[in-house]
Amino acid sequence: MKAIVNTGPNRLEWLEWPLPEPGPGQARIRTGACGICATDLLMAAGWARTGFPAIPGHEWAGTVDAVGPGVDPALVGRRCVADNILSDGGEVGFEHPGGYGEYFLTEAANIRVLPDRFPLEVAALAEPLCVGLRAVRRLRVGGLGRALVLGDGPVGLLLLLLLRRAGVNDVTVVGGRSGRLALARELGASLALDHRALGDNAEWNFDLGEGILAQAGGPFPAIIEASGAPEAIRAAVQLAGHGGRIVVLGDYGAARADFCWNDLLHREIELIGSNTGAGAWDEAVKILEGGELPLSLLVSRRFPAARYAEAFELARAQPEDVVKIVLEW
Repeated sequence: MKAIVNTGPNRLEWLEWPLPEPGPGQARIRTGACGICATDLLMAAGWARTGFPAIPGHEWAGTVDAVGPGVDPALVGRRCVADNILSDGGEVGFEHPGGYGEYFLTEAANIRVLPDRFPLEVAALAEPLCVGLRAVRRLRVGGLGRALVLGDGPVGLLLLLLLRRAGVNDVTVVGGRSGRLALARELGASLALDHRALGDNAEWNFDLGEGILAQAGGPFPAIIEASGAPEAIRAAVQLAGHGGRIVVLGDYGAARADFCWNDLLHREIELIGSNTGAGAWDEAVKILEGGELPLSLLVSRRFPAARYAEAFELARAQPEDVVKIVLEW
């Protein structure tokens, strides 16, 4: 088979790779589409979690190609997505080869079947959709009228859609790319603010809390930090009202907390971590099948897998109007 293999720091190669054979309880997936995630860029650069060589790709959708002993053969030929977390604790696309390969293995028990001819480029959003669903659940949004999303990336925009789906009608999005913020307004954001207009440079320079409060008209009862900028967590504490809840969703590397702990204490703020999309896959597939959300609007560019270098170059450049880039096999 063909695979896009991470063979060294910031080095991806188009290689021939052994075709995996499914063992007991496993299914072999033929990749149909796989999104490029910011985490893939970190992985390709080299990090402690995975070494080289490795085959990334955790935002995948595909078709069951073969099954191992003990697995229902009726799965073969079905379009699907699946929870990436395997029974050994590793994940497809990280410790285990993922959707940057033409084929890969997963555990059949994790598979969720999709309707025939369901668009796989949209189904590739299932994994970040699960991440967003879990975050919204942990935020406990029932009865909340207002919320703030920090970050205008794919997950930030999915959170906007999911918050509105959950009945939060007034959602403010803060980001740093004009095209994505314009899409946020199209998707129903009541306010979409560019942090570059609120600070003195293009970075997430948060002492931006006062500027956001002035634009938004007061503190927020619910905030999801999805930018991955450590400064944004400090701003979130500034922006939360008394008894406010903050879900922390981004990846902050080795950054440490830097905010006034008494703000957390005196305003009785809840700081909540949310990681992965565990427990959200059934609901995510229901959303996909029902067409509840305009997810296709988030798929900005599609590239044949063989043009991975061009796709990665675009992902690293982070153009203003690009949300999600998808590789297609």
